[in-house]
Amino acid sequence: MSDNGPVRYKVAEAARLAGVSASTLRLWESQGLVVPGRSETGHRQYSADDVARLKRISWYRVERGLNPAAIREALEGEEPSADGVETGQGSGLGRKLRSLRHAAGKTLDQVASDIGITASTLSTLERTSQGVGFKTLHDLAEYYATTVSRLSGEESEEVPAVIRAGEWRTWPETTPGVMVQLLAEGSRMMDCHRFVLAPGAASEGAYRHEGEEFMHVLSGRLELVLDSDQFFDLGPGDSLYFESCRYHSWRNRHDGETVLLWINTPPTF
Repeated sequence: MSDNGPVRYKVAEAARLAGVSASTLRLWESQGLVVPGRSETGHRQYSADDVARLKRISWYRVERGLNPAAIREALEGEEPSADGVETGQGSGLGRKLRSLRHAAGKTLDQVASDIGITASTLSTLERTSQGVGFKTLHDLAEYYATTVSRLSGEESEEVPAVIRAGEWRTWPETTPGVMVQLLAEGSRMMDCHRFVLAPGAASEGAYRHEGEEFMHVLSGRLELVLDSDQFFDLGPGDSLYFESCRYHSWRNRHDGETVLLWINTPPTF
């Protein structure tokens, strides 16, 4: 193992440390009990916290006789660690979603089924604030009668009148390759964002909400689809204005970053 970063265990190593078989680890992953990381070549990698979680899963299964759903709920009630990810700004979204689910008296399985995602995906999102596309994030916000912007922590007590270039606050990066930066803080009549999209980054599905929105491409190229049948290929300097109640999806068609100004009013996204 490298001394230059956190320890990562392969499947066989993690299984040995947890006292179970490698096939059991794969089964627990399919049941949403643990979500290991991946190496650049796609191989599973388990952190020290993952191994500790595996040991707790084994204990709940053997000593308490709990089924997978009950084990997930029991683990959720423990102090979260998630390999140190649940610290700082990136953890806020996941904690908010978990708090909203608890307030609604729902289990992971219930919400995941209602939204149309797997319980393991929802569990990962609540623990790490990562792992879903914008479409799923919007569906969850709508489910809990809130907005993506509020979930992402836009409400701030201190509202600067001027935000200098490069000093934008950034949303938790729920979707790899999608960075959303705040161009205006506080409770406003508009959501004003700067989107930075890596090559291939996309909404991963169509969504809609109340209001109207405006986008202006600063660099790169964006494909936006309205109502599944209207395609817009937007390049640098192009703008588009549309009603937010129309289903919309998007993706970066450029082989480099695409950067755009995106405004929603009222702040319903």
